[in-house]
Amino acid sequence: MVYFLFLLYAFQMKKSIAHVNYLSPERYESLVNYPKLKHFGHIVIRDSRLRKPHHTPNKNVPLIKCDFSSNQSVAHALRDIKESVVALSATGENNLRYYKQLIPHLPYINTPTESSIEWSTNKVMMRQKLRRYNKRIAPRFRVVTDTSEETIRKIALHVGFPLVIKPAGLAASILVSICFYEEELTKQLNRTIKQIKQIYKKHGIREEPQILVEQFMEGEMFSIDSYVDSFGTTYHCPIVHVKTGRQIGFDDFFGYQRTTPVKLNVLSRDSAKQTTDDAIYALNLRSTTVHTELMRTEDGWKIIELSPRIGGFRHQMYELGFNMNHSANDILIRLNKKPVLPKRRQQYVAVLQLFARREGKILKIEGLQSITKLKSFRTIEKNLFKGDMARFAKHGGKSVLNVILANSERPQLLADIRRLELLLNIKTQ
Repeated sequence: MVYFLFLLYAFQMKKSIAHVNYLSPERYESLVNYPKLKHFGHIVIRDSRLRKPHHTPNKNVPLIKCDFSSNQSVAHALRDIKESVVALSATGENNLRYYKQLIPHLPYINTPTESSIEWSTNKVMMRQKLRRYNKRIAPRFRVVTDTSEETIRKIALHVGFPLVIKPAGLAASILVSICFYEEELTKQLNRTIKQIKQIYKKHGIREEPQILVEQFMEGEMFSIDSYVDSFGTTYHCPIVHVKTGRQIGFDDFFGYQRTTPVKLNVLSRDSAKQTTDDAIYALNLRSTTVHTELMRTEDGWKIIELSPRIGGFRHQMYELGFNMNHSANDILIRLNKKPVLPKRRQQYVAVLQLFARREGKILKIEGLQSITKLKSFRTIEKNLFKGDMARFAKHGGKSVLNVILANSERPQLLADIRRLELLLNIKTQ
């Protein structure tokens, strides 16, 4: 207790960056070693209702716990440190709702508004805002509460087939499915309605579940991370190409492969950035990093969705590909400082999220040693092991493995991606 009070006193004397619920060791190291940020301290503010234990990445990083649903609890916890906090940061889609709850208690720092976070984390509100701002950048959609004949008829009339079913408050392709005709729509909606409350509870989401159906967009998927300062000036990071699980034969929409840099002409690249700007302005996002997913269709660029956070694997991809500190830029923009963007490519980078071809208990994962010997191999992250249950993303599952590859030669990277696909075999029962 005495040691914690000492840390808290030292923290008050030093301007610090606060992190919501979680600060990974990798993110901590990238921030404390960055010249423009190394003089700042760090602190983690965590909701005491979260069951999963969290340990700070360094013993000098204080951990403050409080009940985020209680204004009194949060105010009491932040009473002695709020004047020292210069930036508030949250990583991951699930932490954004907690981030929103802390904003009123830290009024003297740059943050997005509570409303803009709510609009950009609820898929229904997001689409309403996008279509009001510019109908050309967002697909047609409807909110669904039942599977009556009248509901199915209205969906077929106003949205059309093929279409996609999406829960409004979930990320990572959970419960996302595609339908091509009315009978399939009825079946998938019934399944989603039956499962959605259980999935919301599992992910700690306390809002009333909403389901939307939207026009299925055909084309190539890309994503882009952007920094937006307090004046609305945007700075765009290199664009990333995304290949989904559906493109390699899965009945699922998880992000199977992400690669950067991409081959796009200047006109197409500028159009993607303009569409991203439109989406950011439509949701009034400021003082944050924004992750935007887009589809390049025959009718131009369309917004799939966007979120006020760093995109998945982006720090590693930009660091390997462009020698760029994405985590540091995420903090700089919250301090209203200009981010440091890359001027030239260093390597071609690919991230693969690997799922089992069939759901079931994992019996064996073959080819791991051979994968680590590939010329482009950089890191491997194991999420599931022998004996664990492998499930598809649409059923709430996560990838078995995440592998990062990088190479200065694009043909060599593509060759190693192909070798990896042939070497890996995830056996399930």
